Amino acid sequence: MSSKSSPAPESLLDELQSTLEHGTVARRVETLRRVTDLFINGAVDYSDEQIALFDDVFQCLIRHIEVSARALLSSRLAPIDTAPPQTVRSLAFDDVIEVAGPVLTQSVGLDDETLIETARNKSQAHLMAISKRKVLSDAVTDVLVLRGNDEVVHSTVNNPGAEFSERCLTRLVNRAEGDDELATCLGLRPAIPRHLYLKLLAKASETVRQRLEAANPRQAAEVPTAVREATRRARSATSAMTQQTAIAHALVKSLFEDGRLDEHQVAQFAEAGKFDEANAAIAALASVPVTIAENMMVESRAEGVMILCKVSGMSWSTVKSIINMRDDLSGSEPTDLNACRETYERLRPSTAQQVLRFHRMQQTASPPTAPAA
Repeated sequence: MSSKSSPAPESLLDELQSTLEHGTVARRVETLRRVTDLFINGAVDYSDEQIALFDDVFQCLIRHIEVSARALLSSRLAPIDTAPPQTVRSLAFDDVIEVAGPVLTQSVGLDDETLIETARNKSQAHLMAISKRKVLSDAVTDVLVLRGNDEVVHSTVNNPGAEFSERCLTRLVNRAEGDDELATCLGLRPAIPRHLYLKLLAKASETVRQRLEAANPRQAAEVPTAVREATRRARSATSAMTQQTAIAHALVKSLFEDGRLDEHQVAQFAEAGKFDEANAAIAALASVPVTIAENMMVESRAEGVMILCKVSGMSWSTVKSIINMRDDLSGSEPTDLNACRETYERLRPSTAQQVLRFHRMQQTASPPTAPAA
């Protein structure tokens, strides 16, 4: 119904004033119902000024009505794109989840700032409602994962419209250890960076690895490869890679073949947090396969990084950048850089070469139970 044929909201102001001053609870609820009907019937045609007037009316009413009436208002306004913004925001901040839930889950009028403030200060039920929104920015999911209980985290990871920062994904990989459901859901997300996927699989149970193999036949080779890499018993073999990783490797190969790959470029990759590029660059300069370099890069300690860098003749400043990148991406405790520097400066290139040869031998040998290449 057009706003031109509907009674003007201004006509309710006198009644509203009388209702607030002298009306019973029942009369207030009836007035709220009439105002809500009026708004919904003409919502698509109202101007911003008219919506602002409805906002004022709703704000006056919801301060004087019982929970059940507020909950009904929330459920009716939640699906409407043009719902009065301040009213929707007030409903979202309500401590009663029956009131806040509908708008937290459905209302497109809630911005990230409001969602984040709610997620930081309200109950787990509020977080659960937010986790079910059609679209979640990485700023919002950061708070949901940080504050949420297991149910909230599972709901967030299962949401196909949720975006995650790399730091948040790192936190989730660590949290997924011992939680098969979370590990499976996380492994099935299409945008998880490869180094975190490897870390996830390294910690995953056999049940999780089987689920991921069944769900992603094209990436089936990645599962056993990742496990072998993590235990440093893998054979050197081509494994399935994401398109992003393949592009990174192709870029580094081009730089290397053109004679433009050097220590400075490695440091730039590391400082930008580009793991795939940095890993491939170090592998090229150390003359080792990318898979071997990657195994050494994802080890929990920094010795593998220092071996590769010493073989490549890199300075300590570049080594430090690479170690800092690892720490940032893994979300682990900062590495003792002073101790690493002392170790790196004492390390002889000949010793580094011997250790690297050991890594080659260890990782290219087939495990006893593995089929022949």
